[in-house]
Amino acid sequence: MRTWLGARPSLDDLRETFPHEWEQVDRELNAVVDTGDPAALKSYVAGLAKPAPTPGGRRGRPTRSGIDAALAAQVRRAMAAEAIRNLSVRAASGVKTGRVRFNLFNGWIAQRLLFEHGLVRKPVSMGWFRLLWPLLWQRRRLMPLVEPQGIYCFYSGALVRRLAGLIDGRRALEVAAGDGTLSRFLRAEGVAITATDDHSWSAVAFPEDVEKLGAAQAVKQYEPEVVICSWPPAGNDFEAAIFAAPSVQLYVVIGSAHELGAGNPRAYASQGTFELRLDESLSKLVVPPDLNSVIRIFERRPIA
Repeated sequence: MRTWLGARPSLDDLRETFPHEWEQVDRELNAVVDTGDPAALKSYVAGLAKPAPTPGGRRGRPTRSGIDAALAAQVRRAMAAEAIRNLSVRAASGVKTGRVRFNLFNGWIAQRLLFEHGLVRKPVSMGWFRLLWPLLWQRRRLMPLVEPQGIYCFYSGALVRRLAGLIDGRRALEVAAGDGTLSRFLRAEGVAITATDDHSWSAVAFPEDVEKLGAAQAVKQYEPEVVICSWPPAGNDFEAAIFAAPSVQLYVVIGSAHELGAGNPRAYASQGTFELRLDESLSKLVVPPDLNSVIRIFERRPIA
């Protein structure tokens, strides 16, 4: 069941499978939204980020009720995250009902600007982006259209070149790589990087060059000096393993400024061997800008 939850089922699937948990989440969300207070929603989201109850029992053995409680808490977090994401999608697109879509002009410009063909992304020219993006009056609809296909952002050519400079010839690994777009771009810049993903998300078409391997196992197997992860799943359990790996000198995270959006803020706060800096100049090279993307760079502290 936890594997199924890790594959990011849709909100409809979650509601159908766990109707009682959805009743609770629906009541809680409605109560928070009805207050109209952004602080209340922030507090609710912070509560979701707390770890699930640890199954307890005599002599440390998990009880059936403890396992059920932990699973139910995990289900409710997944439901709330998907419900909030759906609300954000509608707010971002400006479309309240019906299907989100581009008209012919906006779709044609977006396709030329962001994709090689179909949904295969290309490195975005920042010059052309700054020129053409403001002309798209339906630009708020882009991410609601592509996120269901596993696309959470677009990488500019300038960003890819800067990342290649950060890697600087060291052994590099991308985890939770999805369709491997970022690794593909980095290889074109001469970076030797291995792309891995556990292939758990059915929305993504995984190419052959994205090795089927969980993040923690990939770090253990390849012993990289540099690890990159773009939009790691919220509340994941693998980033702690990255910080614990003795080979890792640099960890680069492309993600959201919002805690619920991506990554594991508890792992970021609890580790003590890496220095964190937020690179604003790099973050501005992730498009589109209204994603509020943040690039977090964790560099291992020198041994005293």
